[in-house]
Amino acid sequence: MRIVVVGASAAGLTTVEALRSGGFDGELTLIGAEPHLPYDRPPLSKAVLSGDLDAAGVTLLAADRWPQLEVDLRLGVAATGLDLDAKIIGLADGATVAYDRLVIATGVRPRRLDPGADDHDAVQVLRTVDDALTLRQRALASTRVLIIGAGFLGTEIAASLTKQDVPVVLVDPAPGPLAALGPDLSAMIADLHREHGVDLRCGVAVTGFEPHPHGRAARLSDGSTVITDCVVAAIGAEPVTDWLAGSGLELSAGVVCDDRLLAAPDVYAAGDVAAWPDPDGGRPIRVEHRMNATEQAIRVARNLLGADEPYAPTSYFWTDQYDLKLQSYGTFRPEDPRQLVQGSLADRRFVALVRRGDRVAGAIGCGLPRDLLRYRRLVAARAPWAEAVAAEAS
Repeated sequence: MRIVVVGASAAGLTTVEALRSGGFDGELTLIGAEPHLPYDRPPLSKAVLSGDLDAAGVTLLAADRWPQLEVDLRLGVAATGLDLDAKIIGLADGATVAYDRLVIATGVRPRRLDPGADDHDAVQVLRTVDDALTLRQRALASTRVLIIGAGFLGTEIAASLTKQDVPVVLVDPAPGPLAALGPDLSAMIADLHREHGVDLRCGVAVTGFEPHPHGRAARLSDGSTVITDCVVAAIGAEPVTDWLAGSGLELSAGVVCDDRLLAAPDVYAAGDVAAWPDPDGGRPIRVEHRMNATEQAIRVARNLLGADEPYAPTSYFWTDQYDLKLQSYGTFRPEDPRQLVQGSLADRRFVALVRRGDRVAGAIGCGLPRDLLRYRRLVAARAPWAEAVAAEAS
């Protein structure tokens, strides 16, 4: 049997490693569009941008360990098409690869500004290790960096640059940074960044750019301008599924799978590109967090080896900004109600539970990692909200 994994990502590499450790001794092929060996992405906006790690420091598996995996490694060549009936993948170099089983782990790519806003070469994005190294070089030589987007990536970039005394303006049309976490947590993050000198402007959008003697003038929707010589777009990402157009796979929310992460007969998906059923009956869930990529890849490998197990994770994410670490368990929406059950936001040491319907959907914590871990069981069990809150109150 030949298993082909498209996407030399954390999910792709983990799939390969889990297959080998699980006893698979057939042919394995790993295809990656980037020329680099698989590497870890979370440090890019933190340790790499801060200069604490270089490209070699984020590599997930050293070059001398690859022979042990006995994998046909094809880097620097993107997949361009998929024929489900013939079980053939087309590559950008004109080659084709046949498979018996396929795993799609192509991840996401950064969203760009509207075509009329600016040219792609002038606006930085951060997704790859090359992006991080280029952004660091340009930012350190800049007099003012404008970051568009105050989500997780934008705020992490702002923190990393500000710690290096780079002046930063952070702009987002949302009412506050990390708006997905709700207004109270958003206000806490806003205060944190302003304390460190970030010029945070929320509720406004960039409407265009004009030439300026010192770089460019970014026009904002409130009528103000920002003079900058380095612009970063951190406005979200979209799944890399264009190469699958016309394949017959459902691509409405990424690569849409069942609860076994099966997208079609003999075709699985894992990582940022995979979307699986919402247990509450909503649209398919697609999670762009590192731990999800690892857990999905392990489950895909087990199912390829015959386990036939559903993927029902307790999603986990974290963000490091300055000396603050914010962590969360569960999958929830910005509008889902929160209730503080321990500590205080003012001290930036707290745990809050998140409710969806009559169940515990999530737990968010800061500064109390051991306590937060205790609440994970309530999230995993989707515990009744009334019982959970009453138990914590007592």
